[in-house]
Amino acid sequence: MDINGLAVFITGLAVLIVGAELLVSGGSRLALSLGVKPLVLGLTVVAVGTSTPELAVGITASWEGSGSLAVGNIAGTNVVNILFILGLSALLRPLPLHLQTIRLDLPMMIAAAGLMTAFAWDGVLSRLDGSVMLCAAILYTVALVRRAAGESQAVKDEFQDMFGDDGRKAGPAVARMRAANAALLAAGILLSVLGAHWLVSGAVDIARRLGASEAFIGLTIVAIGTSGPELVTTMIATIRDERDVAIGNLLGSSIYNIVAILPITCLVAPVGIPVEPRLLLFDIPLMAGAALLCVPVFMTGRRVSRVEGGVFVALYLGYLSSLTYVRP
Repeated sequence: MDINGLAVFITGLAVLIVGAELLVSGGSRLALSLGVKPLVLGLTVVAVGTSTPELAVGITASWEGSGSLAVGNIAGTNVVNILFILGLSALLRPLPLHLQTIRLDLPMMIAAAGLMTAFAWDGVLSRLDGSVMLCAAILYTVALVRRAAGESQAVKDEFQDMFGDDGRKAGPAVARMRAANAALLAAGILLSVLGAHWLVSGAVDIARRLGASEAFIGLTIVAIGTSGPELVTTMIATIRDERDVAIGNLLGSSIYNIVAILPITCLVAPVGIPVEPRLLLFDIPLMAGAALLCVPVFMTGRRVSRVEGGVFVALYLGYLSSLTYVRP
């Protein structure tokens, strides 16, 4: 392997993660200062913000003609989110589930995975497919905002503690704070774009020199790397015993990856995104299967136990091993 390709990839990944953290931090604080409630912020802005690496990688890969890397990254990241990060979080602390999570987030995650599988079945994700999925994202966001009004005070307190107070105030100090947060947001966007360019360039170079497909690289090192923000946010929330935040971030990010990040990638691609047969026949159905696996786990006692978390992590490690041995 060319050391230059590896160095470019690692540098791009580091810059991308820093950019995502700045984007989430600046965007969250700016949204709070403009009056967005912490609960709504956590379920939408932060969930989308932690998916910034996937968006930046997807757009960059599409522009550079590496669409399979973009699709592999989405499928791989969702498997990482559901099996590895959710499982690791449950190993640290069992995760209780609220009824509204089971009624809205879980069905939406399964529906999103089903949409991606169905639209990819003809071997291409078109702009029309992207438009339909983006409409689903809008409907889901509206449902989230409406749901937030009915959440229990305990859940609201968790999100308040994690993301801060509702900051609708006036005055020079607040104006300066908003300007500083806007600058952080802009810096995060710029770094994400730059980091994504380097990461994709390095990943493509690694794939070519190893004789591996771009989809394989997207499913493995790119997917694991771009899941960094979700991993950090979820682990912090779990350690602080704010487990509703942990669940909300992971499920929200997994849903938005499919119905927001992937559609935008489809829309910027000149003729849609081609889907490799191996992705279509194995990895995308596996991603949908991981979402379906959550049904019996979530419905049994409305919690993810340590044992179930351990099974999820073991399944992910097994999947990772199968990729290493089965794929070129």
